[in-house]
Amino acid sequence: MKRVLMLLANGVEPLEMAAFTDVLGWASLIGEVNIELIDVALHKNIATTFGLQLKPNHLLNELDLNSFDALALPGGFEPSGFYDDALSEEFLEVIRHFSDRKQTVASVCVSSLSLGTAGILKGRRATTYHQVGGRRKQQLEATGAQFVDTPLVIDEHIITSTGPGTALEVAFELLTRLTNADYANVVREKMRIPNPSQIWLESPQVRS
Repeated sequence: MKRVLMLLANGVEPLEMAAFTDVLGWASLIGEVNIELIDVALHKNIATTFGLQLKPNHLLNELDLNSFDALALPGGFEPSGFYDDALSEEFLEVIRHFSDRKQTVASVCVSSLSLGTAGILKGRRATTYHQVGGRRKQQLEATGAQFVDTPLVIDEHIITSTGPGTALEVAFELLTRLTNADYANVVREKMRIPNPSQIWLESPQVRS
């Protein structure tokens, strides 16, 4: 049994959250692997980026972080209040807990800014959502991270990515670490999700 904590901020992006839910859910459904994904938030009710109302199954203060093997962090939108939760000390302490133990921290899109603010990206390669003008890039670099403009960046136990479309690949990388590459590929095939091309894996968001 592997247990993954999915930490949800108010203003979370539904697609990014669903990638973890579906990939890890399929992994448990089709084989002998048992992965329990536990969703948790700071509030009894949260609203997603596009207004979908959610009732998380657990509040953060109800859980023992030592009982988990990895952390999943979907991103969200600033206008929806994402950073109010995602940069709060409660969130940052959870991130530090998993990183200090070298457990996988799998983040999507701008949730890498939470990792940086928590202080775990200093001197590490990482990425985030990037547009012309580079505001998020600058915010990430200000935390001491070495910005890399590719869809997925992996530095030891930390996974960062550039946007909602990368969420499935983050989830599959997390699954690979919880099980193995062969089993992750079996799940990918059953879900009819193609492997990304090398061109995609190396493509920047902002072309020079």
